[in-house]
Amino acid sequence: MVSSRQGFPSWISAASATRVDFEGNADNMLKTAHDDSTTQKPKAVADVNLSFEERAFSAAGAAFISAIIVNPLDVAKTRLQAQAAGVPYKTCFETNTMFPDMRSSQSCSRLVVGSEPLCPPECHRYTGTLDVFYEVIRQEGFARLWRGTNASLALAVPTVGIYMPCYDIFRDSMEEFTTNNAPTLTPYVPLVAGVFARSLACISCYPIELARTRMQAFKETKSGIKPAGVWKTLVGVINPVTSTNCIQNLQNYRILWTGLSSQLARDVPFSAICWATLEPIRRKLLVSVGDEAGAGSILGANFAAGFVAGSIAAAVTCPLDVAKTRWQIEKDPVKSLKMTTRQTLREIWRDGGMKGLLAGLGPRVGRTGPSVGIVVSFYEVVKFALHYRHEDHE
Repeated sequence: MVSSRQGFPSWISAASATRVDFEGNADNMLKTAHDDSTTQKPKAVADVNLSFEERAFSAAGAAFISAIIVNPLDVAKTRLQAQAAGVPYKTCFETNTMFPDMRSSQSCSRLVVGSEPLCPPECHRYTGTLDVFYEVIRQEGFARLWRGTNASLALAVPTVGIYMPCYDIFRDSMEEFTTNNAPTLTPYVPLVAGVFARSLACISCYPIELARTRMQAFKETKSGIKPAGVWKTLVGVINPVTSTNCIQNLQNYRILWTGLSSQLARDVPFSAICWATLEPIRRKLLVSVGDEAGAGSILGANFAAGFVAGSIAAAVTCPLDVAKTRWQIEKDPVKSLKMTTRQTLREIWRDGGMKGLLAGLGPRVGRTGPSVGIVVSFYEVVKFALHYRHEDHE
């Protein structure tokens, strides 16, 4: 394999050589890459050799592993946010005004001492991530920590399979254009590429995201009944708005995209912050490795950069995630179609203040940091392996 530096795969060294640093200065790496053009393969050698299907396979594998590992934290985050929205998990109230069909346990009887209700231990609210884990295991079983995993997999595999390859394609195309025509704009390419790629993935796979949130937010209160899966959950969303008019039914299917604007309001800035943070960290880590860049170094650099970038982006966008969850679990189809992200954020602030806006922050950050690290590192390592496989066949 021909490489611009010994030990560095050409797709890494060339990519770093053609990027402009985040201070907006075209450094001498660009000049070096041009001078060594006779001995170095083109910048996008990996992108030329790897098809969209191979990159999608790499991303889907990464998403599969990540979804299984971090799903318990996703359940905890959703439960805490849904509880803040009024979903009764462990309260003494027989009915809830927001979700009248959600009833507390039959064994949760109310005792009155003076003017204060006294409840059994199972009637208190979730107090944090560990409390969610403990109570879910105690009341529903250990396996329920992976509630919604099938929806997570059904969502993560196609979403990341679209997101990561599209990000690669958009980033490489825009970097090539800006490097030749507007070098001062090159530092902003990861931000813009992340926004476009994430928007495309969100719109394509949103109904599955809606099903996953509902599956994780609501627990089955009737013993012996198997919880609804992805398809049954989506059917339950559509049924209240079905009619005998076919045209009206087609229009009503838009309820499957209920809360899409809140999802985009969360994921667009998340992607922008994540990639704008990840790319310079990853580049510096790979450069610091020097001539020792192998699969292990690539894995470590990408995981570290993804972990830091994902954690920061998750913390900043937590209020938008709370708004998305509250929108998605609203069971009144008329109200849900009229909700807006701004209105939902106002209601959350009015009901719970800053604490309400940051509901589930701990498990969200704890889930997203490792998840981004796993997805990015696994994706790049599989691309690395496929790249070498292609060169071995040449």
